[in-house]
Amino acid sequence: MTPRFDTILITGAAGRLGTQLRRGLAPLARTLRLADRAPIADLQPNEQALTFDLNDAQAVNNAVKGVDAIVHFGGAPMERPWDEVLNSSIIGSYNIYESARKHGISRIVYASSVHAIGYHRLEDQIDAHAPHRPDSLYGLSKCFAEDLGRLYWDKFGIETAALRIFSSFPEPADRRMLWSWLSFDDCIRLVTAALTAPQVGFTVAFGISDNTVKAVDNRLAAHLGFHPQDNTEPFRSAVETRTPVPDPKAPAVQALGGWFVDLGHPDDEAAK
Repeated sequence: MTPRFDTILITGAAGRLGTQLRRGLAPLARTLRLADRAPIADLQPNEQALTFDLNDAQAVNNAVKGVDAIVHFGGAPMERPWDEVLNSSIIGSYNIYESARKHGISRIVYASSVHAIGYHRLEDQIDAHAPHRPDSLYGLSKCFAEDLGRLYWDKFGIETAALRIFSSFPEPADRRMLWSWLSFDDCIRLVTAALTAPQVGFTVAFGISDNTVKAVDNRLAAHLGFHPQDNTEPFRSAVETRTPVPDPKAPAVQALGGWFVDLGHPDDEAAK
């Protein structure tokens, strides 16, 4: 495959999904510039590594300089105390967009989350026009970054594909993941589609594999050309055998966000 880009920046490149994207996006670019606050090992010949915090505006600016597109998967990886969410995910995402504006970057692929809309119910069958209903400070930071992407598209012409990733793991671990699972290969397909689609504008897409149970309506992202190829049926029997049937009236079962709706405030938890 002839590379479509000279250099792609991946933030959060040392994380679970960032590590998979290193493998999956390698054919798309001559160089992958990898950024994380944790050191990145086992660099390949086409990879560069940078270590910094996303709330360091100058470090972000230096990382963005000279790239063709940004795959922004950095930030707090789940519910964390407010200071971490603020600095890593909110200020960090602002630094990414401001650096993109200053350096003329035209497209950002952002790892949003189901937790931006976690209080919607499964039977609502929401699409991308449904309002935000975050289930956590983590989810709130995803709402902020989505709106940041919309602002920078409307005002500055920077395209954003906001990918609301549900449950991306090697295989489904519980009954909820039988509908919420996104395989690693489908995650790569989704990011690749978002990078290479002819036009993105500001697009919200749901990151779920082709599972039998469809909890959301992804038609408003059809122009990305994402066609998931994996599903959870090969795992269903084993998952249902080892896990009990949950209470259908439990908030964590009814809500898209799952057990995140049961979490208290993380600062209260940290103070215990």
